[in-house]
Amino acid sequence: MTSSRRSFLSSVSVAPMFVPSTAFGANDRISYAVLATGGRGRYVSREFQKLGAACVALCDVYEPNLELARKDAPQARTYVDYKELLASEKSLDAVLVASPDHHHAPMLFAALDAKKDAYLEKPLSKSLEESARIIKATRASKQVVQVGMQRRSAPAIMQARKLVADGVLGRITLVKPQWHWNISKKLDNSPLPGKLDWSRFLGSAKRRDLEPMRFRRWRYFWDYAGGNMTDQGTHLMDVVQWFTGSGPPISALCHGYVAKMEGAEHPDVFSAIFEYPNCMATWTLDYANSFQNGWSITFMGDRGTMILDDAGYKVFAEPWKRDALPVHEESAPVPMQTHIQNFFDCMKSRQDPNCTVEIAAQAVAGPHLANQAMLAGRKVLLSS
Repeated sequence: MTSSRRSFLSSVSVAPMFVPSTAFGANDRISYAVLATGGRGRYVSREFQKLGAACVALCDVYEPNLELARKDAPQARTYVDYKELLASEKSLDAVLVASPDHHHAPMLFAALDAKKDAYLEKPLSKSLEESARIIKATRASKQVVQVGMQRRSAPAIMQARKLVADGVLGRITLVKPQWHWNISKKLDNSPLPGKLDWSRFLGSAKRRDLEPMRFRRWRYFWDYAGGNMTDQGTHLMDVVQWFTGSGPPISALCHGYVAKMEGAEHPDVFSAIFEYPNCMATWTLDYANSFQNGWSITFMGDRGTMILDDAGYKVFAEPWKRDALPVHEESAPVPMQTHIQNFFDCMKSRQDPNCTVEIAAQAVAGPHLANQAMLAGRKVLLSS
């Protein structure tokens, strides 16, 4: 193991539980603010409210997003600047950060400075270096930070992991995560309706004139995100590493191209190969095809194979035979509310949540490496 790999693994080791606090009473209602009220922010905020939390403030650089968010929280105060929100809303208990990736770290750092707990949407960071900074800042604070990787709180996935730990699959030699959706199309660069604070959207990113498609589909531009590699890849590679008991990969190799999403910088079709000490994984995404629609992860072992997807999991014994019935099967969705409830519970207990910043850093490490490999056109080691 290289010294840099040891350093990275050390930096993401799980810290001790927080000291219990009596900040909340048994019947207290958690108050929170949403930092970035796009579609994802509004969706998760509604789930917060279903569990009894009160949305008291909303922040977004795009006025139509704020107007839509206020339909779910009509009493909430609205802001364009998240720093102004944090300075004004002293009684807040927590923030929900659902911004473009390049704002994740700045918004989280501001929330920690304001002594607010945070539910941070994935991916954790925009780079490996940023992951390390987020871990350091979080552990220097006394705040609870849950990263929005809901599979960490899904009962069926926990059950599937136990089967793997019990040796049902034997030695896992190859893992194949994939995501297929036929949604790719030319990016919309027509004028945006409503008021947008473009400068605040750019934040620390490169200054440039407004291109509406960069705001609408920010995930597909390197200035703001790591594409679906770090978006969907964070979810799936976390499960791969969780089930196999590995840390981040030793190396990555990746190729991809823009098939139909004209205007995008990040590919809508790609395949990455990750090297682990005892197995390998091939992570493939195709947004121009719907065969086996959605996400799935296939764990291939010398005693059995597990197929895990949104519907649950199935295990087939080795040697596999055509038309064989699964020897284990569970049908269950991945619930969002259990992950949010875990966050709320940890806000009261001051314990670590199910998805700590360390776990999230390991999950996004491989996708960050794969993006580096794709841009460099060569294999990239974690130590490089």
